[in-house]
Amino acid sequence: MDNHLQARLGAAFDRNFREHGEIGASVSVWQHGKLLLELHGGLADKKTAAPWTASTLIPIYSATKCASAATLLLALHRRGLTADLPAGELWPRFPAPQLTIAQILSHQAGLAALSRQANIFDLDDCIDAIEHTRPAWRPPAHGYHPHTFGPILDGLMRSLTGTRIGPWWEENIRRPLGLDLYIGLPESEHPRVGTLYPGKAAGLDLDTPFYRQYLASGTPIYRAFHSLSGIDSVRAMNTPAAWTSASPASGGIATAAGLARFYQILLGHDAPHLFPPSVLHDLATIRTQGDDLTLLTPTAFSCGAMLDPADPADPATGLPLRRLFGGTGFGHAGAGGSHAFARPSSGLSFAYTMNQMELSVLPARKTTVLLSALLQET
Repeated sequence: MDNHLQARLGAAFDRNFREHGEIGASVSVWQHGKLLLELHGGLADKKTAAPWTASTLIPIYSATKCASAATLLLALHRRGLTADLPAGELWPRFPAPQLTIAQILSHQAGLAALSRQANIFDLDDCIDAIEHTRPAWRPPAHGYHPHTFGPILDGLMRSLTGTRIGPWWEENIRRPLGLDLYIGLPESEHPRVGTLYPGKAAGLDLDTPFYRQYLASGTPIYRAFHSLSGIDSVRAMNTPAAWTSASPASGGIATAAGLARFYQILLGHDAPHLFPPSVLHDLATIRTQGDDLTLLTPTAFSCGAMLDPADPADPATGLPLRRLFGGTGFGHAGAGGSHAFARPSSGLSFAYTMNQMELSVLPARKTTVLLSALLQET
């Protein structure tokens, strides 16, 4: 155990409670298959004063996406297929059948916003809406698919295996390994779920190109975040319907330890024979980077994971852009602050879960405070 790491992260964790309004949270850091550090504290629910413990589960929004992508990649591998397979070979009515699975997983499909709104709880309705949407761009252009990523993956997975991402994940990955990372939470685990609290607008700069379009009904960016109905608020995320939705895009429920351990498994340090090297390569290798047509900031994506853009400078300011994944790592952020990644070069994985959200699509103050402490010397 690195005492310096413990001191730095412990101080940052405490600072979030003291200065940044943290309510309940956990941090978990693993390396080479071993738990290095776990922190937890605060309240899982303010009304009942239930404590936040190491076993508190919480919705992790888009931090789900990497696990969902890994599930599809593993299912492809077990059938002797790769991410370079054209989508049309699995899904003939997909609106861009020539696109590869890799291009879809790296947000190049141009289907972030649908031609009509669909119900997130009705996969057939989502599939119909996807099939009747004309892609807004072609590769190599890319733009984050915040919600449609889910039914697109479920549609591909159902064509490949006969089942959706969530059940396949449960049967082949989560249950055999005892992971506290669910894509479709069973009722028996509902008592462990903490309460999410919405972010506060105070201090948020809404006068940016992204927020101007996000807040303007009918714009492509507004539609990208509102194409699926059914779970439209933080309040809705605090319901059993959301916990059991099993959305591959944003329906994950996890502990920090479960999320960080998942990345150890990807690195081969736990259950080393589950994921072949090809899955790790697909998740850790940038497939597209540059200006993101949804987030309106440079991003980089592999086959389902986010990475730090190779160019470290923000073209608008000349300042360092972001270091959210350790420079050489891969992972995924979740709306409001949840965050996880692995760095293959050091065998390290990190996860942060919390219930006080911040109004940000990418990691904001509380998350970056922790990352700054973690990445000083790791």
